[in-house]
Amino acid sequence: MENKNVGYLILSISILIIFIIFLFNNAMKEIIIQGCPLTEEHGIGVCPAYGTINQQTYLSLGIAGLLIVLGLFLIFSKPAERIIIKKIGNKKIKIDTSELKNEEKKVLELIKDNKAIFQAELIEKSGFGKAKMTRIIDRLEGRGFVERKRRGMTNIVVLKE
Repeated sequence: MENKNVGYLILSISILIIFIIFLFNNAMKEIIIQGCPLTEEHGIGVCPAYGTINQQTYLSLGIAGLLIVLGLFLIFSKPAERIIIKKIGNKKIKIDTSELKNEEKKVLELIKDNKAIFQAELIEKSGFGKAKMTRIIDRLEGRGFVERKRRGMTNIVVLKE
């Protein structure tokens, strides 16, 4: 289920809960009016149960308010991006790597083995630093071997078709 739909569902439930809170609040006040011996008619004062009802009502409305905020957040939040990797059969791509440095060959081999791989995963598997990996991929991309595709805050590196 999408975030937006869950947000609408939570918002609807919150509104229903608020309606029930007010019905319950009115019912409890009626019960207190009929059953509390300490009323203003007798000159003694207001029944202490009124304070408790108000506290419970405010607490319940606070919780319902949090649900409303959560529902609105889900409605207006950006949906998560999907990562789609296309599989193009079992093509064998012949690449001339004679002009490449050893580190470039190592990275290209990792990309070939995985078909598509996150740049962060390349850094982990190769042991190179971020800056060095960026330079290597830049050179491979410049020669037409690979292509970087932006996915959120990271890149996926794939062999160029």
